[in-house]
Amino acid sequence: MFKIAVHSRSYEIEKLDYFRSFFSEIAKREVELLVSRDLATHLATHEVPLPPHTIFRKPADVAGVDFIFSLGGDGTLLETVTYIKGTDIPVMGINTGRLGFLSNTPSSQISEAIEAVFNGYYEIDKRTLIQLETDQDIFGGVNFGLNEFAITKRDTSSMIIVHTYIDGEYLNSYWADGLIVATPTGSTGYSLSVGGPVVIPHSSNFIISPVSPHNLNVRPLVVSDDCVISFEIEGRSKNFLVSLDSRSKVVDGNVQMAVRKCPKQINLVNLNGNNFLNTLRKKLNWGYDVRN
Repeated sequence: MFKIAVHSRSYEIEKLDYFRSFFSEIAKREVELLVSRDLATHLATHEVPLPPHTIFRKPADVAGVDFIFSLGGDGTLLETVTYIKGTDIPVMGINTGRLGFLSNTPSSQISEAIEAVFNGYYEIDKRTLIQLETDQDIFGGVNFGLNEFAITKRDTSSMIIVHTYIDGEYLNSYWADGLIVATPTGSTGYSLSVGGPVVIPHSSNFIISPVSPHNLNVRPLVVSDDCVISFEIEGRSKNFLVSLDSRSKVVDGNVQMAVRKCPKQINLVNLNGNNFLNTLRKKLNWGYDVRN
């Protein structure tokens, strides 16, 4: 029997019809269904019928799942990824949000998406994860991200200085509001908004991008993802904000931190015809010119 899990953090009332449509399609098939706890609670509150299912709360609960669906926007997909690190479970993002760059299957194709999954009509797109290593457990064991790792100042008063090293060799001291290390997947996210380049997903790189640097001769830098990037932070404030995708924690300047490529990759699912270049042109209007 096919075993699938479903997660969402998209709880707007106007999106309930998407969930009704999704679970109506699932109910037509013989499947073992797992639903994330908060999603199940939300749907029960609004009397959205669910097929027989069990609740999952943590990564161990989805062990043995054949497929996991993310219903929402890109933030929902990033959260879904935290449940499956270390496994090969494919993730399909169905976009019920706004941009939907990672969740690139439109909500209008829910029926087609489910049909494609159950019949194997899809492609696997392997994406690199970035892994954080510290001398203390900051993120409760979920020490990886699909998009980026970032260090930023906690308040608005003054900049911070991020002394940065590549494989132990000094790179630069960034006087800035923060520093981002993005994967190629994350190159179209936070990194792009601070002037970083768009990088093709399978380029085997990291992008180091300062946030509001206080000197004009500092630019984003593309490095191999085989390296280890480490940091020392100082500033007037003794506390700083570190984040992995949408998860953030406050740390003090004494914490030792480094990032590297995670040994495992994530399997994103594309329906036939969907790919990064199509999404780039469609979602970001990349290269848009009326002459084309």
